[in-house]
Amino acid sequence: MKLTRLFSVLFPIFCCCLAVSNATAQVSTQIEMETAMTPLAEAQHYAAEKKYDSAIAIYQDLYSKNPEELYVEYLNTLIIAKKFKEAEKLVEARVKNPGQAILPEIDLGRIYKIEGKDAKATEQFDLVLNKISGDDLLTQRITKAFTDAQEYDHAIHALEKATALLGNNGLYCLQLSNLYARTGQLDKAMDVALANNSRPYLPADNLKALFLQWMGDDPKKLQQGQKELMKRIIEQPSNDFYADLLTWIYTQKNDWDGALMQMEAIDERNKETGSRLMNFARSAATAHQYDAAYKAYDDVIAKGPTLPLYTIAKSEKTNTRFAQLKNQAILKPEEISDLMKQFRALFTEFPHYYAQPVAADYATLAAQYADSVDLGIEILKTAIKSPDTRKEQSGAMKLQLGDYYLLKGKIWDASLIYSQVDKEFKQDVLGENARFRNATLAYYRGDFEYAQHLLGVLKASTTELIANDALYLSVQITENVEDSNYYPLTRFAYAGLLLSQNKDSVAEVLLDSIAKAFPKHPLNDDIIMEHAKIALKHHNYEKALGFLHEIVQKYGQDVLGDDALFMTAEIYHDKLNKNDEAKKYYEQLIIDFPGSTFVQTARRKLKEITSGVNP
Repeated sequence: MKLTRLFSVLFPIFCCCLAVSNATAQVSTQIEMETAMTPLAEAQHYAAEKKYDSAIAIYQDLYSKNPEELYVEYLNTLIIAKKFKEAEKLVEARVKNPGQAILPEIDLGRIYKIEGKDAKATEQFDLVLNKISGDDLLTQRITKAFTDAQEYDHAIHALEKATALLGNNGLYCLQLSNLYARTGQLDKAMDVALANNSRPYLPADNLKALFLQWMGDDPKKLQQGQKELMKRIIEQPSNDFYADLLTWIYTQKNDWDGALMQMEAIDERNKETGSRLMNFARSAATAHQYDAAYKAYDDVIAKGPTLPLYTIAKSEKTNTRFAQLKNQAILKPEEISDLMKQFRALFTEFPHYYAQPVAADYATLAAQYADSVDLGIEILKTAIKSPDTRKEQSGAMKLQLGDYYLLKGKIWDASLIYSQVDKEFKQDVLGENARFRNATLAYYRGDFEYAQHLLGVLKASTTELIANDALYLSVQITENVEDSNYYPLTRFAYAGLLLSQNKDSVAEVLLDSIAKAFPKHPLNDDIIMEHAKIALKHHNYEKALGFLHEIVQKYGQDVLGDDALFMTAEIYHDKLNKNDEAKKYYEQLIIDFPGSTFVQTARRKLKEITSGVNP
């Protein structure tokens, strides 16, 4: 009992001593910290803590020793502390010194303006403007000082006066037009930027960059820019420079028909051969504005077969139709049939195109879309035999030919041609691609030891995609064999072969049988992923999403977790146009899998979604 009472007396005393000790330690630490600071750092610390009197006292001493280094910081601290009289005295002392620059005189006007002495501020600024003499260095210094002080109107006056003195609108066109745009005077900005003597300083590509900076995707500003250019075209109808810029603005407004009309007018007026229209068609196709692209290609084709761009326009138009078809969610048999006729007509009229990359597209359409694998094989054989086909192109077509042999079930023929490409392009990406295909074939056949041998070399590939694919397949083999039981993996690999041959329904039955026979096998997440890929292949996006959500929920921390999140986000973004949903899954991928190879792409897609830019 006595011990308890003694403890009850001593414990509060102990706590008090401990608190005093802690407080003393904190004060000591603070003193040590401040003692360790340089005087400048101490002044900055006081200013940040809004202890301005202490900061100013230190700045005053430091300024007396090193005025050039400390002037700006000292002045800004005085202004923030609202010590305007002291700030005026500081600046006036520098202004009286003949060795000082223009900056203090502008600072003095800035102080007057903050104090509400607008008349005195204007008078002070005018004194600076009166010093402009045509000396470029002086003009640049004055303009920068006014701009830094956010006195944009006076910066504009400085450049306008220098321009008038020199009689050269182009010299300061970039700075002046930017300042006009910054102050909301877009008409004046364009006047300066589009003036004839600004052309050497602002070529078309630079102007487009400026217009993007000024207008962005603001409909009102784009409309205003369009009006400004139309005025100039009316005044100078033969000036193609303005017409080109107007066409570009039409495309920024997504008015591709209006842009095409401008292109057609220029082409007709100048009696051109279609090069301008071809460039427009390519830009439209890249932007997925297919109708505008086809019209432009048709304009070139209508010029007749005697002109050099006729055959190129026909070929590119057919290629563009194929690109459009590949981007469609739902493929109509009649569209595929119609495109096959166009390709057939192209190669009948121009057989030399078998030596061009377009032949590979023709084969792809036949084998993978028109269910004519034999025709695809014949197209590729013809192209490979052509003496005009480049060696690298022939190698790529041989890989494609091997893939189609695989589609036909001719596995050894496929392996043989892959080996030929491997030997012919030993140190090339084509050779690595061929080796990976042979490794995949060995995997399909259940020859996992030989597959691992080939994959071991490919994991060190200089091509990231091949290295990643090789690593993934190698890990899949290693991690999905339990107690030397190769049977589940052998069946799973065979399902992969069936899928490569487009035998999707048979493959799905086989995959389900594996999952049923081995319900706890580590392959189960891979099986679900294969189901998701099959659903995606057949454009059944909701079904694919269901499988992917199952992977995230059941196997979210396993190797396919980031794949499932990325595929989910891509479906919402690219296929379903549900950007809010896509954003959620891109963000989850970045947070949950910061080391994933998909993170960089996810960040780019998030930026596109946030900015509203279409890829």
